[in-house]
Amino acid sequence: MNQNSINILALDDDPFMLKLLVRILKNIGHNKVSTCDSGQAALELINNMDLRPDLILLDINMPRMDGLEFVRHLVEWCYSGSIILISGEDERTRQAAEKLARAHKITVLGHLHKPVKPEALAELIKKWEPAKNCIPRAELKIYSADEVRAAITNGELINHYQPKVATDTGQVKGVETLVRWNHPHDGMVFPDQFIGVAEAHGLIGDLTLMVLTDALSQVKLWQDEGLTLHVAVNLSMDSLVSLDFADLIAGVLEKSGVAPQILELEVTETRLMDDLRIPLEALSRLRLKRIRLSIDDFGIGNSTLAQLRDLPFDELKIDQSFVHGACKNKKLEAMFNSCLSLAKQLKMSVVAEGVEDQADFDFVCKTGCDIAQGYFIAKPMPGADIPAWIRSWKNFYRVSNRRV
Repeated sequence: MNQNSINILALDDDPFMLKLLVRILKNIGHNKVSTCDSGQAALELINNMDLRPDLILLDINMPRMDGLEFVRHLVEWCYSGSIILISGEDERTRQAAEKLARAHKITVLGHLHKPVKPEALAELIKKWEPAKNCIPRAELKIYSADEVRAAITNGELINHYQPKVATDTGQVKGVETLVRWNHPHDGMVFPDQFIGVAEAHGLIGDLTLMVLTDALSQVKLWQDEGLTLHVAVNLSMDSLVSLDFADLIAGVLEKSGVAPQILELEVTETRLMDDLRIPLEALSRLRLKRIRLSIDDFGIGNSTLAQLRDLPFDELKIDQSFVHGACKNKKLEAMFNSCLSLAKQLKMSVVAEGVEDQADFDFVCKTGCDIAQGYFIAKPMPGADIPAWIRSWKNFYRVSNRRV
């Protein structure tokens, strides 16, 4: 769909602001614009599939139904379009509203302060993409332990790989392995729909072993093609309660023919346990075997500093919530810099997750962070697609006046 042909709804209780938004939108080439002065009226419009907007410009503070309540109703009505928050409220309030909307899985293109600047609105609208079909939460398939077990047994789980690039050269340094379920009837199923089931029913060990084995096989195929990439595999904390886990990993590595230094295990620090004796032994033994360890989603846990003090991590991944938009948000920038500085002082390499656009990438590169990862660079893809993508990335990087 052409950007200028998208259906836009402006929702604001101020008639003057509605007129202003309509004028701005028309001046920047958007003529398919409707307006509502209340949340209830807007919901009635959204309930009509023929009139449902692709993009909503939403005021946060309105009488009767405010913007936050309106977002909750959007979720209930399975709105699959995008929103831009527009408000006279302060920056922190707008940030909180945006975070809430994203937590509800609503696509938020950004937020703007009143009065709206036409160029700023135009830039946010450029981010709009056609919505995917939305499945109401009540209709989401709930998979049983038997189904997940069968998926593992039948080889229905497949790996996709998201590249990670060096910020100083643009060179592709490695990939993160992200498992998918190629369901015979439901199509591609994402991990948040089955990983929890695997953990709850004692299947996560078999799942992790399958993901690891396939990832190492893919690394070997790349190496045979002359391509050497580090591969990261996410590790469930449930695996670390086993004292023989390190030996199991070493055995898989030996069979694969891949050097231990090529493998990296990512542990989400929010899930590290209070009793660290067994995890500490497992992680330390892995480190002794020259396998790299990464602390994932850093900054959002409860025991961050204690984990860095006690566990032998080589790498720190700054959580995406501190990366995307940090270039224009002083609070996020301060948090990002704090994480970066701490890691550097501990002589750890640093990965910035959630690099979603050129501004994020430029910001991360300027800070001295080692590695960037995110949709701006690449979405996860099948292993067979990686070599061709690397060639296209190199061309893109050169065109961008950078050198690989």
